[in-house]
Amino acid sequence: MTTYEERASLSDLTDTADRVRKSVERVIEGKPEAVRLSLTVLLAEGHLLIEDVPGVGKTMLAKALARSIDCSVRRIQFTPDLLPSDVTGVSVYDQERKEFEFKPGAIFAQIVIGDEINRASPKTQSAMLESMEERQVTIDGRTYELPDPFMVVATQNPVEMEGTYPLPEAQRDRFMARVSIGYPSVEAELEMLDVHGGVSPLDDLQPVAHAHDIGKLIDAVREVHVAETVRRYAVDLVGATRNHPELRLGASPRATLQLLRAAKASAALAGRDYALPDDVQNLAVPVLAHRLLPTAQAQLNRRTTEQLVVEILQRTPVPDTQQWGPYGRPAPRGH
Repeated sequence: MTTYEERASLSDLTDTADRVRKSVERVIEGKPEAVRLSLTVLLAEGHLLIEDVPGVGKTMLAKALARSIDCSVRRIQFTPDLLPSDVTGVSVYDQERKEFEFKPGAIFAQIVIGDEINRASPKTQSAMLESMEERQVTIDGRTYELPDPFMVVATQNPVEMEGTYPLPEAQRDRFMARVSIGYPSVEAELEMLDVHGGVSPLDDLQPVAHAHDIGKLIDAVREVHVAETVRRYAVDLVGATRNHPELRLGASPRATLQLLRAAKASAALAGRDYALPDDVQNLAVPVLAHRLLPTAQAQLNRRTTEQLVVEILQRTPVPDTQQWGPYGRPAPRGH
């Protein structure tokens, strides 16, 4: 059972997460859900795909999150002529030392911003698969570990398709969650004009947390308790995507694992050391929808994968938590 001291330390660590969230919200106005999801993915050791129309702040969100943390940051502008070695690195022969020397690529940073990732060729996109899944790079038979923490924040434009290469299913499955920022409200847009009309909001953004602080937060998230009923609920949700008549590809077991990790991070951000079914529910759409492929008939009916996930949520029974004991654990029999 979690001790009082451990719960208190978790509460202290959530203060750090709150500082990062407020820092990012200084730049991304009126979109607290997108900012919270970004932080959730970071603490769950996942990667984030930001997909939306031009000009709504996709790259701004990625940069604001990176600048709010004192860690190494690299930005990759994906283009059709970008080579895999530009991302992962390359071995160069040193004439003086008579041996090959490894030159790290842009992926060797704690936060990597991949701008317009779908503009790169499939070969270059696939160069990131090992990095995103195993947090390492293998070049010429040698394996190089990536720094910790490590997160890829990629952006893509879903409406401008000229000169783009849609992300394959295997690549999309590596992203823990997908978020769409959307247009701001009238009030938020007016405030943006007043505050940011003259200078870039990123210019004054200073780090409010260190990389080792984020590492402690990640360790705290790993210790969040997930009851058997919550785990089964997540499995039922993912299993329903595989049997849905309007989906020709359901979510993978990796999706189940990442849904639970995200739920644990959400619980930690709320100051809890246990996950609830609500944590799973709130994250089901951003974690699952981008992994699913609708049938041709569903596309003709203009049914989105987000709508289908919402329907699955409505149909899947939610565990009853009223009978639970303290800290999100089922109460003993007779209680």
